[in-house]
Amino acid sequence: MRESRADLEKKLEARTRELAESLQQQAATSEVLQVISSSPGELEPVFQAMLTNATRLCEAKFGAMYLSEGSAFRVVAMHNVPPAFAEFRRHNPVFRPNPRIALGRLATTKQTIQIADVQAEPGYFDPLPGFSSSQMGMLAGARTVLAVPMLKESEMVGVIVIYRQEVSPFTEKQIGLVPPSRRNLFVPPHTAGANG
Repeated sequence: MRESRADLEKKLEARTRELAESLQQQAATSEVLQVISSSPGELEPVFQAMLTNATRLCEAKFGAMYLSEGSAFRVVAMHNVPPAFAEFRRHNPVFRPNPRIALGRLATTKQTIQIADVQAEPGYFDPLPGFSSSQMGMLAGARTVLAVPMLKESEMVGVIVIYRQEVSPFTEKQIGLVPPSRRNLFVPPHTAGANG
């Protein structure tokens, strides 16, 4: 069977797009590895590079990275977050997430969590007693959320959470681009108080 010119052009466009995505992913991995090698003992630049690349590759608007501290999380990197959220998190870096929000669900399951529209989630903005509410949803206008665990063996050491301000779920391909979901490129050491 002969393929039509239009079919061949579509295949060529798809392959070109896949190649471009692969090159972006390789460049992001290379950038993180360069930061690691140029910043021995300094975790903040590594966290920032990982988060920035995950946000960019997944076409998210902004993101945050958290390290696990028992049942709480500490923010260690933020990328492109709205000023109101950045200010709030600077004053409240450690918190216990509401089990109804993406980060709280991930803390329970240790699995990647995506919420297509936080505004449509029952109870998302109503924290249970003793837990923090969704500041990202309230202060930053987040709508679609993707939370990806960073695991060392079966222990959760941190989370990358990226956001969109419109309802636009992340594709399986985009989810696979977040470094901890595809391999343990870098897992930060789990030490209490390592970041403040």
